[in-house]
Amino acid sequence: MSISTGLAIYFIIWWVVLFTVLPWGIRSQHEAGPVVDGTDPGAPVIPLLRKKLIWTTFVAAIIFGACYVAYTQRWITAEKFTTLFGWLD
Repeated sequence: MSISTGLAIYFIIWWVVLFTVLPWGIRSQHEAGPVVDGTDPGAPVIPLLRKKLIWTTFVAAIIFGACYVAYTQRWITAEKFTTLFGWLD
């Protein structure tokens, strides 16, 4: 796997993980009490973005590492994947 391919795969994994991490620990203005005029009641009070970016990077690195090991050890190959789903008969 080339470096550019690895970075592209990590980037995609990172974005998917980000969207799964974003709702963690969010309290909306409606739940917390007063709603600031001109904002949506569902807007988060404290989004904690720095913490979520750190968690996203950590979780994405673990997932990418597992995928990389599976790829380099040939546990998952294109032939096994296509045979599993019956694309090549």
